[in-house]
Amino acid sequence: MEPELDLDFEHYTVAWIAPLRIEAQAAWYMLDNEHQGSFAMDRGDDYVYTAGDINGHNVVIATFPRGYNYGVGSAAALAGQVRKSFPNLWFGLLVGVAAGLPDLSRIPPRDIRLGDVLVGVGEGDSAGIIGYGLGKETSNGFELLNHGALAKTEKVVSSAIGNIESYEPMHGNVFLKYYESIKDKNHTNGTFADPGQEKDQLYQTVDEENSQVIKLVERPMRQPSERTKVWYGSIGSGDKLMKNAEKRDKLRDEFDLIGLEMEAAGTMDTIPVGVIRGVCDYGDEKKNKEWQPYAAAMAAAYAKAVLYKIRPKRNRREEALQALKARRMQEASPRNG
Repeated sequence: MEPELDLDFEHYTVAWIAPLRIEAQAAWYMLDNEHQGSFAMDRGDDYVYTAGDINGHNVVIATFPRGYNYGVGSAAALAGQVRKSFPNLWFGLLVGVAAGLPDLSRIPPRDIRLGDVLVGVGEGDSAGIIGYGLGKETSNGFELLNHGALAKTEKVVSSAIGNIESYEPMHGNVFLKYYESIKDKNHTNGTFADPGQEKDQLYQTVDEENSQVIKLVERPMRQPSERTKVWYGSIGSGDKLMKNAEKRDKLRDEFDLIGLEMEAAGTMDTIPVGVIRGVCDYGDEKKNKEWQPYAAAMAAAYAKAVLYKIRPKRNRREEALQALKARRMQEASPRNG
């Protein structure tokens, strides 16, 4: 039996950051091949990585340790160690779940639904990721603090995203095949199957007789061919879980946001990640984890489509493996016996 080749940090060029466990499980299923072996560790190395390849890219999946607090600070620590450990990183993808921010008052309506995909891209002067501090209550209402645009995504990732977007309204065909390949796979608590549109319930605050009432919004079910949509725009990134419809809507309207998440603000200035999120809730009091597996799988499928738009010229690990095989064959040949 041949000895296992140790994984070499220098061979990996793409960091796939999946903060939550369910997000990492979806990422693992998206690998074309998982690389056997492990990275050598030393004191101060806090993370164990999963390695593999997608479309010739050597990809490392980085996630939070079990029981770790998620958020901007934790993401910054993870991104910093990934950047330090892998010297030849080309770009990163931050892939997982987020709160979607529908706005049905717009023309046309921004009818974001659970399971849709959000992609953080800027338009004009708008940034793809907006960092914010949730703020404070004042006599005039809720005041936002510490917000600002973050570093931009690596240009080649933005180009790949733009290429996918150009196929609208058929863009789903580019990545849904990857979702179909894992939808029946098992994760810790079930599969990645669609929970069903009938369980997608959006509640909004409406003015009624001089008071605000929370009501269920009636929306027609989408046709199967239009089940999943991709939304491109600015995503808000903060350090606290959003479960308040009023604050959510204020953030949405002030910064024209399509979603809210909790890690991008901690990674963008360290690794130029493309931010891809599946919608698992609406950032209100009805928030729960039922939609996380499906949303995580949809985001992972889109991320794989991005990697299939970017074909690498070199595969450092494959070159090393071929060189090793050639050396072993040479050592085993009769001429060297």
